[in-house]
Amino acid sequence: MRAPAILPSTGRELYGAPMHTVDATTEAMIRSVLAYAENRLRLNPVPLDKGSRDPAELDAALKGLPGARPHTPDQVLGVWASVMAPAVISADSPRFLGFIPAAPTKASLLFDMLISCASIQGISWLEAAGAIHAENLVLRLIAERAGLPDTAGGCFVSGGSAGNLSALVVAREVAKRKAGPAAAGRRWRVAVSEDAHSSITNTLRICEMDALIVRSADHRLTGAGLRAAIEADGDPRSLAAVVATSGTTNAGIIDDLAGVAEVAREHGLWFHVDGAYGGAGLFAPSVRSSYDGIEHADSFIVDPHKWLFAPFDSAALLYRNPSVARSVHKQDASYLDVIHDAPGEWNPTDYAYHLTRRARGLPLWFSLSVYGTDAYSEAIETAIELARQTAAEIRRRDNLELIREPELGVVLFRRRGWGPAQYSQWADQLLDDQVAFIPPSAWEGETVARFAFLHPHTSMDLVCLILDRMD
Repeated sequence: MRAPAILPSTGRELYGAPMHTVDATTEAMIRSVLAYAENRLRLNPVPLDKGSRDPAELDAALKGLPGARPHTPDQVLGVWASVMAPAVISADSPRFLGFIPAAPTKASLLFDMLISCASIQGISWLEAAGAIHAENLVLRLIAERAGLPDTAGGCFVSGGSAGNLSALVVAREVAKRKAGPAAAGRRWRVAVSEDAHSSITNTLRICEMDALIVRSADHRLTGAGLRAAIEADGDPRSLAAVVATSGTTNAGIIDDLAGVAEVAREHGLWFHVDGAYGGAGLFAPSVRSSYDGIEHADSFIVDPHKWLFAPFDSAALLYRNPSVARSVHKQDASYLDVIHDAPGEWNPTDYAYHLTRRARGLPLWFSLSVYGTDAYSEAIETAIELARQTAAEIRRRDNLELIREPELGVVLFRRRGWGPAQYSQWADQLLDDQVAFIPPSAWEGETVARFAFLHPHTSMDLVCLILDRMD
């Protein structure tokens, strides 16, 4: 018997039937996945789930997935729903109070699904003018809240780390251009607070720059402290930039932005503001004055997937003068010439280190458009007020001590008499019991407890239950 001929693949296995028809397998998959998504979106509240699992247990459950032979969509989705999904702690649960949580709106989640279905390549105006225009409207809104000029602009990147890296690459190149050939080979530095985010340290390492650490007794970078550090420094000409933080991750501290901006101007330094977590406070009237000075920033980031209620992963990166950033990040290649043919068009790929990118700003655009900015302000204010009420509750309890007054939605406190083991046991039991995810943190070398409030549905009753478990 002759062996059957091997025919070239038509792609039917991956893409289904030709246009205008959908095969039975694809039809069933669409129904199953959409049903699962609908059920997930209807969860209220979202369950916390457990997170970490034994790798051997996961290996056994996922054996043969993927494999050489196909499986039905329901088989694979069943494994996800029964094994994999429960092994992920849900950052959008109102019981997720560690790290910096997330609380994407239903509108933003739904629109994120739509964007994925459309497979938008958001690098250029040529390919995605409508999507980019909508993203730019959101960037304009954020820039206005920060008081940046009408000419400010930028793009959405994957997160704060990507935003900080892209901005500080521009800062370095600007410093090199200003210094000229005489500074060739100079090792550039950036002035930072000791509480700057870890991504800043990582960015400096990647960019082969060093840090001038400006220390402060209260962990807040001030103009006076920065000026003193520069005056005491032996090589101020090697400074390219200063990074201030509008809401530190560990304690929610907003630096002295106005004072730092003044010193940056005096010394001709690029002024970058890392607002990945706390920059959303620009939308909260009760704390808006704390951000005075941010209007002088040369670059600024804020992560919508944190306190602007968008899905992962999204960071808004803004420049005072985007043409400078474009001169640094624009990529030239024969296959890219077509996207640069019209100089007035806005290509997000020109404003960060990336090329390929999702249209990450669209879920935020849709959600802001559906709910309105007033609803966002109210939701952010809710977390700020919860932090204030929690601080008052901690002061009321004799066995607890508030470490510092909260500025935003982070509350640091200690349980008197506890060491690292007690904090870990307390946190582990809370997670095992599905009460809350609230891992310990550290403050000045000491293990402490930390609430990170963001979800507007986190209740004071839950806070009291968590605190009761410290008795």
